[in-house]
Amino acid sequence: MRAFIFPGQGSQKIGMGADLAEASAHAREVFEEVDDALAQKLSAIMREGPEDQLTLTANAQPAIMANSIATLRVLEREFGVSLAETADCVAGHSLGEYTALCAVNAFTLGDTARLLRLRGQAMQEAVPVGIGAMAALLGADIDKASALAEAAAEGEVCEIANDNDPTQVVISGHAEAIERAIALAKDHGIKRGIKLPVSAPFHCSLMQPAAERMAEALERTPPQGFALPLYANVNAARVNDPSEERELLVRQVTGRVRWRESVLAMRQGGVEHFVELGGKVLGPMVGRIAPDSQTTSLVTMADLEAFAKECS
Repeated sequence: MRAFIFPGQGSQKIGMGADLAEASAHAREVFEEVDDALAQKLSAIMREGPEDQLTLTANAQPAIMANSIATLRVLEREFGVSLAETADCVAGHSLGEYTALCAVNAFTLGDTARLLRLRGQAMQEAVPVGIGAMAALLGADIDKASALAEAAAEGEVCEIANDNDPTQVVISGHAEAIERAIALAKDHGIKRGIKLPVSAPFHCSLMQPAAERMAEALERTPPQGFALPLYANVNAARVNDPSEERELLVRQVTGRVRWRESVLAMRQGGVEHFVELGGKVLGPMVGRIAPDSQTTSLVTMADLEAFAKECS
């Protein structure tokens, strides 16, 4: 069995998608459609920068999605590899869950771009700049990270945002609490804590105002039926029902990204091959979570060609 998986924030970089767009009209169509949906030349920022514009949450989220969907579109239309026939399920890391939903036709490309633009803006505006922060805990499992977050909170918010793999957990909350956690990391048997270059404390209870805005947006633009089952971030479980998924997407804004558990659930469900579209971030994580599984990253035309041959 095979899962198609889609990367999240942090995988953006200047020049992303440029080679695909140069080589394929199908990729160019995706970038143009996203530009039209947002009434902005996002593709130009992806291609040329400046970097500070691309890393803005409201740009990075739709840009990463567009790059992944362009990769999928080229795979399907140029190489004849259909997602519905080649994969058994899909999943995405944080914003990648929206990309996964777009891939299985639960959202149109234009609606996905608009939802992610709003999600990025809502998350950015939920907490004034400087009030919140995030840190990656290296050499931390979930138990050590939980104990550290509890010790560092001191009445403030300090919560686990991402359970990425057995060696990396991300925490999120008030800036002072995150600084305390970084200082206390070694006392809790954690190699070190690194403050992340993000503009807001994602996936923690401080994001409640953003969750409310997304609830309204998803009421107006709810997901439709999926072509394949999806493993959702917040419950690390297989979802087929669009109305259940709508609720999970709202909870995802403040909830933990349970990526490690999602991969284990997919593996338990029979998935042996994980294929990452548009990035090389999730593959290494999957390798640390389920070393007995196969991982493939599809980024370049050569990657897509090799994968298409493997599938034929």
